[in-house]
Amino acid sequence: MMNHSAKAKPNGLKNSLREPFQGFGLGLRPRHYNSFLAQPQAVDWLEVISENYMVQGGKPLAMLDRIRADYPIAMHGVSMSIGSVSPLDHGYLQRLKALADRIQPMWVSDHLCWTGVHGTNLHDLFPLPYTEEALRHVAARVREVQETLGRRLVLENVSSYIDYASSEMSEWAFLTALAEEADCLLLLDVNNIYVSGMNHGFDPRDFIDGVPAHRIQQIHVAGHSNLGDVIIDTHDAPVPDEVFDLYAYACRRFGPVSTMIERDDSIPPLEDLIVELDRVRAVAARHTPVWDREEAFA
Repeated sequence: MMNHSAKAKPNGLKNSLREPFQGFGLGLRPRHYNSFLAQPQAVDWLEVISENYMVQGGKPLAMLDRIRADYPIAMHGVSMSIGSVSPLDHGYLQRLKALADRIQPMWVSDHLCWTGVHGTNLHDLFPLPYTEEALRHVAARVREVQETLGRRLVLENVSSYIDYASSEMSEWAFLTALAEEADCLLLLDVNNIYVSGMNHGFDPRDFIDGVPAHRIQQIHVAGHSNLGDVIIDTHDAPVPDEVFDLYAYACRRFGPVSTMIERDDSIPPLEDLIVELDRVRAVAARHTPVWDREEAFA
């Protein structure tokens, strides 16, 4: 373990590739449009689901244009299917690029997964086998996406409920190798790490220790459903204590990373989410190493 009381930054962050720390954000959901338009909120930035705004006109895009005048925006996609064996959807990528060119997001992210086969979208985020063959395949696709977008892609670890017998390495080793091979960045979903760790029997801290600090662009925290024999990533409840504990560990490992709460079901009033976001701020401020605390939380 690194000495978090040291004054100098660890070697892993000296040449960081990630964009500057942006503070603490929320996912922009239609229920909260009017609240963000009515008055300033104690939220530093917002994340939007890219596919909801990849349209020609309409109310969602008009609302986004108004809200982004006051809040920095990150784009987060759910259907790029970067891990699929089907050809990349270049029509989708062009629409994604058009949206990014329009709203000028801080960064563009999606998931390290596949979402369907033979042109059929299964509307779920399926994990990959962690093999050298899959690594080469996905790295080439990431480089192609980045060439199209003209920016680094940020890829998120997904929650998983199955293992592949063919896997040759851990998920975190695969992510690390992919980030280096494709020169992309990573979105670390701490809740997904916890969910997968509990489902597959690995220590979630090993995952956090095993990924490259200088490529962690963003962190998600969220709630889940514990069904006893399996934990499901549902985003329908407050962030539980065990995820906050793991987030604290991530703060000690990575320093200040732009962090947001994901809430996609049973969405509470905005003021309730802001109270929860204040807890995220407090955990980060308490556990961020001394070498970055004053700079990040001044």
